[in-house]
Amino acid sequence: MTSSTEQPEHQPCAAFIGLGNMGGPMAANLVKAGVRVLGHDVVPEAMESARSNGVHVVTDPLEAVAQADVVLTMLPSGQHVISAYQDSPGLLSAAKPGTIFLDCSTINISEAQEAAELAQRAGFRAADAPVSGGVVGAEAGTLAFMVGGDTDVFHEIHPLLDIMGARVVHCGENGLGQAAKICNNMILGISQIAVAEAFVLAEQLGLTDQALYDVVSKASGQCWALTTNCPVPGPVPNSPANREFAPGFAGALMAKDLGLATNALDEQGVDAQMGRLAAVIYSEFAQGDGARKDFSAIITSIRDNSASQGA
Repeated sequence: MTSSTEQPEHQPCAAFIGLGNMGGPMAANLVKAGVRVLGHDVVPEAMESARSNGVHVVTDPLEAVAQADVVLTMLPSGQHVISAYQDSPGLLSAAKPGTIFLDCSTINISEAQEAAELAQRAGFRAADAPVSGGVVGAEAGTLAFMVGGDTDVFHEIHPLLDIMGARVVHCGENGLGQAAKICNNMILGISQIAVAEAFVLAEQLGLTDQALYDVVSKASGQCWALTTNCPVPGPVPNSPANREFAPGFAGALMAKDLGLATNALDEQGVDAQMGRLAAVIYSEFAQGDGARKDFSAIITSIRDNSASQGA
């Protein structure tokens, strides 16, 4: 029993700005773990969903930030993050001393570094922690976090990230979490296209989807894009192809991430022909229905283009 002279343990408080498809489930998992979460989103439906999951939603994001130990942002772009930090009045104007600003959005490396610098100049600490795992991972609390920031900040936010994810990796200084995310998704985009092209070729050659899967899943072509995100129904029952490509990770998001990769390639002068081609392919894919489908639905474009060329 706690004596009357003992002080109650401080209950962690987090402000969560951006309660959409990713931020909403992440905030809900924090609540389940006993974290007090004050949340805000510009979309009323997202606010209502968060409320039903125990998040204390507020109409003014500054109200949430003023009470928080950690301010998490999950926003569509780097400009959204920077504007949220500094627009008058911005989030930085409302935070109390010692607050950590933790951005989980996927944005340009330079934008992540600018956001961190803005927070640090205002007297706060900052880190970038983009995620991998999609909506399914956000809901299950199995995301992978790639963290850029000082070591002491990393250790302080680690318990929160552990609640929302299954893997947390410190990648280095501010911006390097974004660097890891961009490199990972460039590999993923390229490999998903390669797997899709192989299945379409196999179909034309008369090889069944199951036969190709049985060979490649145990051979040198094995990869996540095949064994988890297989683009044809059947071999991997939980892949989006079995649900008419309902997104775990939408084509529009892959197009965005490959655009960020292209920006980084240009800035660093890297000759990455496959990465640039994948960015073009997914950009075209996301201009139509592919924007709302899982990115593995790229196989449908390859089939359609193959049929038109063979006609």
